Amino acid sequence: MVGHNGLKIRMMLAGAMLFGFYAAVAGAVMYTFGTGTGVLALLLLGSLAFVGFQYKFGKWMALRSVDAEDMPEGREGRYNYGEIHRSVEQLCREMGVEKPRLMVADMGVPNAFAVGRKGAGVVVISREIVDLLEHDELEGVLAHELAHIKNRDVVIMVLGQSIASMVGIIVQWGYILGGDRNIATYIVGMLLGTIAQMIVMIFVMAISRYREYVADEDAATYTRNPDAMARALEKISSGAQGKDMKGEETVNALCIFGTERGILQTIFSTHPPTEKRVNRLRSM
Repeated sequence: MVGHNGLKIRMMLAGAMLFGFYAAVAGAVMYTFGTGTGVLALLLLGSLAFVGFQYKFGKWMALRSVDAEDMPEGREGRYNYGEIHRSVEQLCREMGVEKPRLMVADMGVPNAFAVGRKGAGVVVISREIVDLLEHDELEGVLAHELAHIKNRDVVIMVLGQSIASMVGIIVQWGYILGGDRNIATYIVGMLLGTIAQMIVMIFVMAISRYREYVADEDAATYTRNPDAMARALEKISSGAQGKDMKGEETVNALCIFGTERGILQTIFSTHPPTEKRVNRLRSM
């Protein structure tokens, strides 16, 4: 699919820019502390440890923020969770991924998200989304989340956010340590660090939006039902209007539907506009 290839090219360009930011940070560290093997090894190990901590802590926080519970494998009240398990098992066979841990939560809005990687993934769906969607629409949502795991989207986003944090820290302390060490220096350093981090996050958010399009298209391809995926997005968007989502600040970027607000949403939004996602699906 041409659109799919175009998205991948744009993601590669944004990823190259992120690597450039990391290379600049590495260069600044090595310029300050030397270019020896020990400095390089410490830089690489420190970067891996930083990313690893953010990945593990972020996964734990996402599940905790919505009070996610393991999804039963049978019926519980009005919910037939066994049917959901069977759908996921079939999709996993189609997509060539291991079945992730399935969890359910009361989020206050119809939504779903995935955390983890291939072989250690978790998919969380809200009870509200089970109430709202027809079975084929829910299958589209499940396939979307499995696509995120298959494509290692969570790992890539954590890597991008880690690079943004490292750039901000280096800029902040580089300015502070090179200044007069007074209160004004600390304030300016914090401001410059924040601005630097925001600049890098523009590229991270661009990658996030591209990956939502790719996951939509993958879901439509594997379920062979792009219209069901489009209908699911429309219903989720309508069902979330005027409602607050539990754990929103922690999991909004991970969810199938993200809140869109503020004049800078076009640049810093983690999700493309729902209308554009639906139009792309209906054009498949």
